[in-house]
Amino acid sequence: MQTWNITFVDDHGVQSVEQFTCAEKPSLEDAAHMIRAKLLPVAAELDLNDLEGRTDEPTVKSLKTQNAIQILSISPVS
Repeated sequence: MQTWNITFVDDHGVQSVEQFTCAEKPSLEDAAHMIRAKLLPVAAELDLNDLEGRTDEPTVKSLKTQNAIQILSISPVS
């Protein structure tokens, strides 16, 4: 298993890095799921039915529009 740094800007405009362990590099959508589960555990339980299937990367979009969180990069931990 590889550890990955996910760099993002939070709702206060502060750049932060969280580490997650995955078998392979997570997609932007997978990273958004992991960030949302860590930072917004209640929101992570909500259903995105109205966006799923109609929008590419619905979790990425909802993090950005509803929570002002934007993922900047996904990189392996050296």
